[in-house]
Amino acid sequence: MIIEPMIRNNICMNAHPQGCELHVQQQIDYVRSKGAIPGPKRVLVIGGSAGYGLATRIVAAFGAGAGSICVAFEREPSAKRAGSAGWYTATAFDERARAAGLVAETIFADAFAHETRRHTIERIRELLGSVDLVVYSLASGLRIDPDSGEQYRSVLKPLGKTYSNTTVDPMTGELSQVEIEPATEEEAAATVKVMGGEDWQLWIRALEAADVLAEGAMTVAYSYIGPELTRPVYREGTIGRAKDHLEQTARDLDALMKPRGGRAFVSVNKALVTRASAVIPVVPLYLGILYQIMKQRGLHEGCIEQMYRLFAERLYSGTEPEVDKHGRIRLDDWEMRQDVQAEVNRIWPTVNASNLNQVADFEGYRQEFLQLHGFGYPQIDYRKEV
Repeated sequence: MIIEPMIRNNICMNAHPQGCELHVQQQIDYVRSKGAIPGPKRVLVIGGSAGYGLATRIVAAFGAGAGSICVAFEREPSAKRAGSAGWYTATAFDERARAAGLVAETIFADAFAHETRRHTIERIRELLGSVDLVVYSLASGLRIDPDSGEQYRSVLKPLGKTYSNTTVDPMTGELSQVEIEPATEEEAAATVKVMGGEDWQLWIRALEAADVLAEGAMTVAYSYIGPELTRPVYREGTIGRAKDHLEQTARDLDALMKPRGGRAFVSVNKALVTRASAVIPVVPLYLGILYQIMKQRGLHEGCIEQMYRLFAERLYSGTEPEVDKHGRIRLDDWEMRQDVQAEVNRIWPTVNASNLNQVADFEGYRQEFLQLHGFGYPQIDYRKEV
């Protein structure tokens, strides 16, 4: 079939297999160009089919020579329909890692389910024996409680009062004002259930009980804080409450793992174009401006650069990882530099329809968004059947 991007409400509904393979290969090439680094040898990534999770597997495998197992909820292809981008990227990674002589397996299943945990533990025993790094990089808007069967949905809303600001449709460049009503307490609690640390803790406790956590094993969950501009709707909103819970979970797990020589961290990563961030109001405009500024200053990083830096300069540098006063690893340090944020704040109120593409890098934004789904690569002829 011929596959062209189908975009609705800033969500890409399909994916191109060859482009997804290229997306993976380019990240592998980057890691190989940087050279080998110390790191883990047996890795579990929960949510490792795209974005930071996928980049983690690539750095672990092609930087540190690690075998890995990934758990991801993705749609496989059929005779009539292409698979999801994550299905193609995870499969492409597995093929390339195995070709390099490494263990690589993706378990396509609901990571929130107890049965998935049990099956994953069986595969760890069979393929790796144990794991010395567990990365929690799950992004989902829906969770079914594995004990009660109750369904929870997360929302991105402010708490206490309405939030209003300028936003943009990144595909069309159309600016508009957005107003987001405050969340109810029930919505906030549901968001914590989906995006907080409860499931991460269930995973670590299940792995420990099954004795497949290696001595000195480390676990890391990924998070985001963001700038003052988005703080009312993000860090001080429902998502922020979930992130607070995630960070408290990291402290609890750190205390649990320290007696065995292990550690637990939250890594606060840089803002990037992802399948999730594209649909968050205000964030696309912030990203467009941020990309322009960071590229001009030579500070821009994508997922793979961020994860290489996390391994080489934080987790496996040979010294205790540098953390902020809350115990978080800060990979958003370049994004949150004072000069970068001051420039964002200077540009933001000046943005209008006529200067949008001069003050914000929306060409780069669109290309990155398309490439997440295998589109937008000049090397590929999208008119040909695949």
